[in-house]
Amino acid sequence: MSEVEVKKLQDSLQDRLAQVVELLQRQKAVEDLTLRQDGQQQDRAETQVPRQNLSELQRKLDDLHSADIAYILEALPLEDRLTVWQLVKAERDGDILLEVSDAVRQNLIADMDDHEILAAAKDMDADELADLAPELPRDVVHELMESLDAQQRERVRSALSYEEDQVGALMDFEMVTLREDVTLEVVLRYLRRLRELPSHTDKVFVIDQEGVLKGVLPIKRLLVNDPDKQVAEVMANDPVTFHPDGDAYEAAQAFERYDLISAPVVDKNNRLIGRLTIDEIVDLIREESESEVLNMAGLREEEDIFASVWRSLRNRWSWLAVNLVTAFVASRVIGLFEDSIAHLVALAALMPIVAGIGGNSGNQTITMIVRAMALDQVGPGSTKRLMRKELGVAVLNGLIWGGVIGVVAWLLYNSWSLGVVMTAAMTLNLILAALMGVLIPMTLARFGRDPAMGSSVMITAMTDSGGFFIFLGLATLFLM
Repeated sequence: MSEVEVKKLQDSLQDRLAQVVELLQRQKAVEDLTLRQDGQQQDRAETQVPRQNLSELQRKLDDLHSADIAYILEALPLEDRLTVWQLVKAERDGDILLEVSDAVRQNLIADMDDHEILAAAKDMDADELADLAPELPRDVVHELMESLDAQQRERVRSALSYEEDQVGALMDFEMVTLREDVTLEVVLRYLRRLRELPSHTDKVFVIDQEGVLKGVLPIKRLLVNDPDKQVAEVMANDPVTFHPDGDAYEAAQAFERYDLISAPVVDKNNRLIGRLTIDEIVDLIREESESEVLNMAGLREEEDIFASVWRSLRNRWSWLAVNLVTAFVASRVIGLFEDSIAHLVALAALMPIVAGIGGNSGNQTITMIVRAMALDQVGPGSTKRLMRKELGVAVLNGLIWGGVIGVVAWLLYNSWSLGVVMTAAMTLNLILAALMGVLIPMTLARFGRDPAMGSSVMITAMTDSGGFFIFLGLATLFLM
């Protein structure tokens, strides 16, 4: 899809959201008017006008894709969201629940009774049920499992047995398998009888009688080769495979590296047990990207933008508390140099520049390191090499931009010594930022934590306190 097509699609989605919002506002206006009326007029208004607005809104929702409805639900305040949710046809509830964010899904499930949840989940595949099960009431999950056949029940339990960052938690059980000793003509007739292939089927899997994976038959090879050839002659014997206990993020990198659409998942005996598909990988990459952004800002979890004040407070307070402590430390650093600041007021005007540039440089470094670690491009053994490289960048940036601001300080305050101190302080704080930008994520990773966790908060704290101390300390030594 081209950039223009994506833009048109996004504009169309925004238009649909605007139409839904307009209908909701019109509905509220009618309800307010109805409340002001009395007697027969009120009865007539209640039975005619509100129903027309709701009917029109429902018709629009019926025409939308489940993913588009999920987008609209996420963009609406809680009250409007529940109004729209109640207008969605029951048979579409399951698809929409799988599309919305975790935070919004909790709101929607809380608005449903057990019967509605069971109805929404009854047609889901095993991997989809496994995604949804942790957020459902326990008694509903038990009843849902009892309603499944033995194979589906075992598949759900299998998917639930893996951690969310393992391949097994993402694998799909819907796939097409065949034997290697049949002809392509037989395969084509078999596929026609299926009438519909599982989504993202770009290849079928070749197994033996024991279920051991022998290879894969890409659909394009099936279509262009002689129908009289056997599968064994045409199939690929060395496909990219994954194990259910493998790292899901490494699998995502393999999908990107080898341009995969689907890939088999095999156990330790090379028996085929499932497959990975590109849609699950894209969702994983998006969730990981969002998680890194949230962690760098010090947010503990994904937050519904329209969540209650109390819920948002619980999500944000921990790193704000840390930030408060670091801010207090920075204020005490400044307090150590009160006499110097009182003697030379220019210091108060210039010290935020040193701290601010250091914070920006540190965030640049830490973003690059976290990204490289997420792509497995660096590890703990690369720390020294990265340190040397980032220190070199910091020294050059410090001398160049520190020199620029030093000249500006000299011209503003007619003091060449203040300009030299400004240049030195800028360079030293950028060096500190580079050191912390490498050490913070590497240290977090060494202790088994997310390298992005609170990194932005920590680097800002270090460059603020360090920048103030370096600049005011140098000024006290050389200018007082």
